[in-house]
Amino acid sequence: MLNINTCVGLDVHARSIKAVALDVMTGELRTASFGYDHAGIAEWVSSLPQPAKCVYESGVTGFDLQKKLSALGVDCVIGAVSKMIKPAADKRRKNDRNDAEFLARMLAVGNIVEVWVPDDECEAARDLTRALEDAREEVARSKQMLSKFLLRHGCVFDEKTPTGRRRGNWTAAHWAWIGAISFPQKADNDVLAYYIDRVRQAMEDKRRLDGLVAAEAAKPRWKKRVDSLRCLKGVETATAADLVFEAGEFSRFKNARSFAAWIGLTPSERSSGESERKGGITKAGNRHLRRSLVEAAWHYLNASPHSKDLAEGQAPDPAARRHAAKGVRRLVGRRASMLERGVHKNKANVATARELACWAWAIGCMAEGA
Repeated sequence: MLNINTCVGLDVHARSIKAVALDVMTGELRTASFGYDHAGIAEWVSSLPQPAKCVYESGVTGFDLQKKLSALGVDCVIGAVSKMIKPAADKRRKNDRNDAEFLARMLAVGNIVEVWVPDDECEAARDLTRALEDAREEVARSKQMLSKFLLRHGCVFDEKTPTGRRRGNWTAAHWAWIGAISFPQKADNDVLAYYIDRVRQAMEDKRRLDGLVAAEAAKPRWKKRVDSLRCLKGVETATAADLVFEAGEFSRFKNARSFAAWIGLTPSERSSGESERKGGITKAGNRHLRRSLVEAAWHYLNASPHSKDLAEGQAPDPAARRHAAKGVRRLVGRRASMLERGVHKNKANVATARELACWAWAIGCMAEGA
């Protein structure tokens, strides 16, 4: 039983907050409405029977309110919305007050799974890697716009090397070819110039964010863990930084399975009685990390089982490096075994990504000394 007298549920929106306080001794309910005003909420909570505890759902409003209330001495947690089981009848009477009351009652019976809240430095590092992912997507989108604009006008790059091999796109030769294109209509030339500028600007933004992520990963707080994870094949600075910044602390996960589940890489299941049915991965977790690990797993398709050489300046934890070498051998062998059995390459890659996540968790815990 929670050692609190008042449970406060907060239904948080961008400009408004509905609060419902439940007195666990008498069952009395009190309600209040606020703007996005943490000071006003803290003052109201302090007037309730103490000790009091607040909760609101995880979502797009992030950790800002929790941090501001905690700074004012208010005990506030964020509940994992994916772990909350709501009655079916509540779907037909949804409003802010009912949502806040539901949270207060769930807190009173100890049925809230609390979300881990990163500190400001960790959250800022997360924002940096997510901005880098946005920049990568912008580069791909800009390049596609330019190439499809040229394709609509019958311009297709088809230069070949002296040996007869077709030259790749976005090479120096490709850019020289684009620079030589001219259309009879001025409007088309203006559009071409716009798309070229957009691609170059997106590429420049990505390079700048790559440097910022590398600089952040080199800070003493992160470096040992990042360097240790880089001992895994397919994991370089950006991917290692993704893992470290998003996880915050690998030791907060009780085992490798829970870490893989948090990323959404565990198989879904619909089993009942004697029937056992397993499907694709749940995709119920950290999309950003899931994408990074699936991309990293493709390196094990043709990788050798030998350990990865250290890069200049890389200083991993010795035990973590030995464990990573063992992980590389295991992942290469598993990938080859699945392909020999005829497992579809995409399915095999996701399975490899799931096991890669487990090895990353173990190496991260070693680097943390956990």
